Amino acid sequence: MMRRLQLVSMIALFVVASSPLLAASGGSVSGVIRDSNGVPQMGAVVQLLRPDMSVLASAYTSSKGTYTFADILPGKYAIKAMGALFLPSLRENVRVRANTVVNLTLNTLYEVMQWLPAESRAANAPGDDWEWTLRSAANRPLLRWLEDGPLVVVSDRPGARPKLKARLMASGQEGTFGESGERFTASVEDTPSDSRELLARVDFAPDTDAGMESMLGFRQDLGFAGAVESMAAISIHPVVEGSGGEGLDEAAMRGSEKINLGDEFEIDAGAQQVMARFSQNSPNTILETLPFATIAWHGGNSTVSYRMATAPSVPNQDESRAGFYLPRVSMHDGQLALEHGFHQEIGWERRTDASGVSFLVFSDNTENPVIQASGRFGNNYGVLSDPMSGLMRAAGQSFSSAGVMAAVEHRVAGGNRIRVSYANGDALVMPASVHPTALSQVFSAAKPHHAQMYAISLSGKLDGTGTRWRASYRWQPADTVTSIAQYSVGAIEPYLNLHLRQSIGAHHDGLNVEALLDVNNMLAQGYRPYLVNGSMLVFAQDQRSIGAGVAFTF
Repeated sequence: MMRRLQLVSMIALFVVASSPLLAASGGSVSGVIRDSNGVPQMGAVVQLLRPDMSVLASAYTSSKGTYTFADILPGKYAIKAMGALFLPSLRENVRVRANTVVNLTLNTLYEVMQWLPAESRAANAPGDDWEWTLRSAANRPLLRWLEDGPLVVVSDRPGARPKLKARLMASGQEGTFGESGERFTASVEDTPSDSRELLARVDFAPDTDAGMESMLGFRQDLGFAGAVESMAAISIHPVVEGSGGEGLDEAAMRGSEKINLGDEFEIDAGAQQVMARFSQNSPNTILETLPFATIAWHGGNSTVSYRMATAPSVPNQDESRAGFYLPRVSMHDGQLALEHGFHQEIGWERRTDASGVSFLVFSDNTENPVIQASGRFGNNYGVLSDPMSGLMRAAGQSFSSAGVMAAVEHRVAGGNRIRVSYANGDALVMPASVHPTALSQVFSAAKPHHAQMYAISLSGKLDGTGTRWRASYRWQPADTVTSIAQYSVGAIEPYLNLHLRQSIGAHHDGLNVEALLDVNNMLAQGYRPYLVNGSMLVFAQDQRSIGAGVAFTF
């Protein structure tokens, strides 16, 4: 009797398990499908999946982005949403009961990429194949290839969405050492958690032998303790040559740590390892470690700081570009030479939301300062030359300098900002000459001289058009071929410069299109012409350069 009862029970369970789940009643699933900007998506396909990922039912979202599955047997399911121009989104392990609500977000590919390695998993955590599952830095599955083929965005809790911005840029530029011509740039700025940031960028010229730059940077916020940063950058310029060597390769690794000692003291210290060489027939290889450190005391709106650096700053260089971290090299006596030195400063700064003022005194020692000129010279003259841009670099006389720098910044009407700065110190000066001169004599004639610098910068955004702009002018004597206060942070480019960013289209899927225009030294000021070996060579602290393009931000 007991065996017969067990047999009847097993048959009953089998019939129930094999019957369509929608025939049962009791559970329901409903929700709203939105994009990453919170806009409801009409006409999106929503699927109810069994635990084995087979499709149980499908529905389309309404004009308000809503969907509903009714009369579902309570249990565990998965909800999958799909829409045009989006990756499918999947919510797993949904426990369906009466009136279960599951809202999903559809993302583009760039919004879900995760570049950081996963954290260590617990010993009892299940393994998975990297070829079909991509995990976030918090060890949460993000992208998965299902057995039936499609790539889906996986989320295991409400609100679990990666934060990422990607940018593609096509541009053309002229007058920049190692970067003239058409350029394509792709960059990714990622914030996979509240404490981590990642930046990846690659810059190259299509269908040519021109250079390529790439970088990868990572920052971990440690809360009240501070933060740690790591940056890696590579530059490959096959056309750059000098003293029989061809193809300049540069690399840099930069690591730093910021330490907060309470609310008042802050220490930021680290080092940068740099390398430069020719890929073919290299005369020498540069390997150097460049340390840096800043100690600051904060009291109210004021800050007093001490700063030490060994690499000169690049005026107005974007930290998201590889060139910000790469060594600045030239040639000296037929050998590659690295521009470096030793800088110390003591500064005071007071800043509010509307204004700021700063003052510092500094002492510098600069070795192998880069002197740049335009002209057509081969590599038999002991200089570093870029045939594409027509620019050349050589190392000038090492020198020491001491001086002061002051700046005042204020926010004016319309949210625009104005900044005025002043500095004095030594710079290399090249005297005028009307007679043919040997190249070696030109460089030996460059001597340090005390001079002054004045600069003004205005920036803001135009109402109505939304144009973001920045215009600046930096003056120092025309005979100076290196900048004054070379180690200053946030210095602008010499002479008259204009940078424009105009949005020309925004789409509901988060795509924004911008037109870009960058012009440095618009008036071609500060040029020092010399007749060298029958050719005209024009020296300048900063050559005129023009860049324009289109950027797509996702």
